[in-house]
Amino acid sequence: MRLASLTTSPTRLVVALLAAGAIGGAGVSAVEFAHTRVHAQPAPAAMVAAPGASIALPDFSTITKQYGPAVVNISVVGTAKVADNSDDDGMPNDPFFEFFKRFEQQQQQGGHAQRPKAPRTVPMRGEGSGFIVSPDGIIITNAHVVKDAKEVTVKLTDRRELRAKVLGADAKTDIAVLKVEARNLPVVKIGSSDALNVGEWVLAIGSPFGFENTVTAGVVSAKNRALPDDSAVPFIQTDVPVNPGNSGGPLFNARGEVVGINSQIYSRTGGYQGVSFAIPIDLASKVEQQIVAHGKVQHARLGVMVQEVNQTLADSFKLDAPEGALVANVEKGSPADKAGLETGDVIRKVDGKPIVSSADLPAQIGLATPGEKVQLQVWRKGSTRELTATLGNDADKSTQVAGNDSAPGQGKLGLALRPLNPQEREEAGVAGGLLVQDASGAAELAGIQAGDVLLAINGTPVRSVDQVRAVVAKSDKSVALLVQRGDNKIFVPVHLG
Repeated sequence: MRLASLTTSPTRLVVALLAAGAIGGAGVSAVEFAHTRVHAQPAPAAMVAAPGASIALPDFSTITKQYGPAVVNISVVGTAKVADNSDDDGMPNDPFFEFFKRFEQQQQQGGHAQRPKAPRTVPMRGEGSGFIVSPDGIIITNAHVVKDAKEVTVKLTDRRELRAKVLGADAKTDIAVLKVEARNLPVVKIGSSDALNVGEWVLAIGSPFGFENTVTAGVVSAKNRALPDDSAVPFIQTDVPVNPGNSGGPLFNARGEVVGINSQIYSRTGGYQGVSFAIPIDLASKVEQQIVAHGKVQHARLGVMVQEVNQTLADSFKLDAPEGALVANVEKGSPADKAGLETGDVIRKVDGKPIVSSADLPAQIGLATPGEKVQLQVWRKGSTRELTATLGNDADKSTQVAGNDSAPGQGKLGLALRPLNPQEREEAGVAGGLLVQDASGAAELAGIQAGDVLLAINGTPVRSVDQVRAVVAKSDKSVALLVQRGDNKIFVPVHLG
């Protein structure tokens, strides 16, 4: 199983991509292939009463019987470059490989550690899951399941094995589309992830550890989860037990409709520990349609960096609730810039849909297409404004979420400031601002350091030290400081006591 490390403080967690022995990457073929999707009749939402309980539970056996045959096992063969002395998961599936490698090292080095050699190409194998969405052989799975694959084989529940072609894959959303040459195949019914509610029962079918057509169930734990993996996917979090090999398999609701694609888990061990994530089917369907039509995927771009609005920032910007996406930076010439977005704006709605967390914005933009117009509701200096943005193409850059590791401080602001000289302004690439000579008290606890450039306070550009003092004097709870460090900008909330 290929793992992508994720370290948080104080607990070290692992984001595990659920392809058993996944070889990683995407063999993308820009192939046009027209197909007709058939919407199967939904399975009856049969409910059975639990013994001794007053509630009814879904009858997952009906769903499994009707749609289980449309869930496939995917096996891949490829190659990867690994170092002879590497200890990562890029090793052949040979139980004697590590033993003989160590034996050879001891013979060659007299028991001493061998110096690294140049990478070499080794065979790789992996397994995952997928599901059929059209009777003529279109299959959806995860992009990481077929990454770097040379051969892809799909195994059906009737034990047929079919060679599959990768029509395309999109690493940004981790979606891939396969095509097998067959007709009258069983298909799943596509539902709506947007209509899915937290607390609903859901069912996963896949091939954990190669055990084909394994059924597990649980509930939706949360929606619109943002993971620190550089993706813009608003993940569905569940407690459905999934493991390596479940990657690419469908997540069904109690009506037998596919609402997600099982993709990742949080784990300290690499195995299931109660938290799993699925890609919403609404997003996956859009990606699949683009791949089938064009062999590639285009993502929309707004051109801003946003960060989370916590309570301290909400107080500083006079927001009624700590919600929205705070704009920390607007790229020059971007769709956001042309629409009139400014640093310090808080985006609260996109096309009427609320933006509660900053991660909601890139997820919402990711569902749009380049050239599409979106309506933005923005909070600016105590009032609401409506802006219209024509989205660009994400071929260059994307909407980014800025990290915010600063913690609220206490007491006075604690900043020693001075105006930037012309050379410093040129080096920083700013027209104004104040240089932080020293940080102590509340500012230091919030994460501000000497050498930072203070650009704005509560969304208003700073021009003098007296201006900063005046704003702080009028603020009884907190202030929001826009700080530039290197090429990065971020609003830092500072609690004044």
